[in-house]
Amino acid sequence: MPVKMIVGFSSIDEPNRRMGERQMATDRAEAVLGALRQAISGLENAVEMRLELQRSSAEVEQEVRRVHVDRARLAQELDQSQFRANRLEEVNREVSRRLVTAMETIRAVLDR
Repeated sequence: MPVKMIVGFSSIDEPNRRMGERQMATDRAEAVLGALRQAISGLENAVEMRLELQRSSAEVEQEVRRVHVDRARLAQELDQSQFRANRLEEVNREVSRRLVTAMETIRAVLDR
């Protein structure tokens, strides 16, 4: 037979009150666990986003390094090409000068 308590002017059924308190505690615990699960899920998402950003950043840094290497290589090739062009220009002037000298010599011989 359930024990009844009289509080003030009302009587409360003790087992029902305990069951109600347990249910409220269970509901609160479930609410807290739900909030905790949601917070953990948010944290996992934030960590995943951070890792993705780091991967992207590393990829960008690697691409920048490749571009710098390519730029250095292209600058060196450009310098070499410019040197060859200057050298060819000098040789061309020398050949032209020699041709003029040869033509003048041939004219001089023919004019005699």
